[in-house]
Amino acid sequence: MHTKSGTAGQQNALRVGIICPYSFETPGGVQNHIRDFARQLRRRGHEVQVFAPGRRTADMPQYVHTNNSSFAIPYNGSWAHLSYFLNAGHTTRKWVRDGGFDILHLHEPETPSLSHKPLVMHDAPPMVATFHASIEPYPRALRLFTRYLRKYLSPLREAIFVSESAQKTAEHYLPQQVGVQTIPNGIECDFYRRAEPNPQWQGSPEAPTIGFLGRMGEERKGFTVFAQAAKIVHEAFPSARFLVAGDGQEDGGKTLDAIGADKGLRERFEFLGRVSDADKARFYRSLSMYVAPQTGGESFGIVLAEAMAAGCPVIASDLDAFRAVTEEGSSAALFVNRDANDCARRMTELIEDPARRQSLSQAGSIRSRSFDWNTVVDEVLEVYAKALS
Repeated sequence: MHTKSGTAGQQNALRVGIICPYSFETPGGVQNHIRDFARQLRRRGHEVQVFAPGRRTADMPQYVHTNNSSFAIPYNGSWAHLSYFLNAGHTTRKWVRDGGFDILHLHEPETPSLSHKPLVMHDAPPMVATFHASIEPYPRALRLFTRYLRKYLSPLREAIFVSESAQKTAEHYLPQQVGVQTIPNGIECDFYRRAEPNPQWQGSPEAPTIGFLGRMGEERKGFTVFAQAAKIVHEAFPSARFLVAGDGQEDGGKTLDAIGADKGLRERFEFLGRVSDADKARFYRSLSMYVAPQTGGESFGIVLAEAMAAGCPVIASDLDAFRAVTEEGSSAALFVNRDANDCARRMTELIEDPARRQSLSQAGSIRSRSFDWNTVVDEVLEVYAKALS
């Protein structure tokens, strides 16, 4: 263990190696979680290095290293950029050996990518793993590999699930002797709470702004449900504006074509494209309400936690993961998954009831504190301590 006295209150600074299964070239929840978690550990004085597939980009932190190789496969309703073949294993294991880490943190080691590779090492440091994926129903392809994964994952000392939904998936193949704990994804609550609203995105009682954030080309992100609900709401509230952040404006336009959106509705949609973290926080802070219409494949619901931290009233589909984040809807208005009519009803209720919006804003703000990085990092460090003991 590397000693650094007087750094961020830490008497013993750890040297931590983190391996991500997905390329940082493409934005994603796991990549963002790893990036932000590493940043939090470094603020506390720990030494952190990250290894991931793909190539370096100009905006990558210096502590993120890549193997310059990746390929894309469809996975859990999205596209995953992985690295598994040729010298991927050798390169990963060399990175681990050269790193001299006190502990190795693997993310989704069940995935055929770099985080899978160190598990065969006999000279690896203690290993812990975080399981993010929630896949229901459990796919037949994974059933075929259950026995293999149970044996292959046996070197793990501790496992972290980001939610109960992720635990249900991972329990199919995680060895019983591995210690387990549920620790949610983290957010920096103050970052969202202190963001300044963008006047161009702010709504008013006469013209509320209703937001969506996500990749419009991925069915599971639910943009079609959002657009269909917007069409219904627009008929009753023609001045409402629908602000859309994220990749896929062309896909979004095709969706509006498919639902028969008229010129009036189209003029109320504003596509903002991919936004920076700072603008994402301003986005949440500016909206009259935020809608999370995801239809599946969500293990946690980080966007809900972020919006709640910004004090934005949230409307969300009733996925198990979202029910957990919102404490069964006590801090958000839930609607029946894939039901655009029910989604539109929730939008309408909040437009017509400012007191309800304020109540959800306050409840969400309080709930979001459970996901603050200060709490999450403390809990992960306790898992590290167990693995090192």
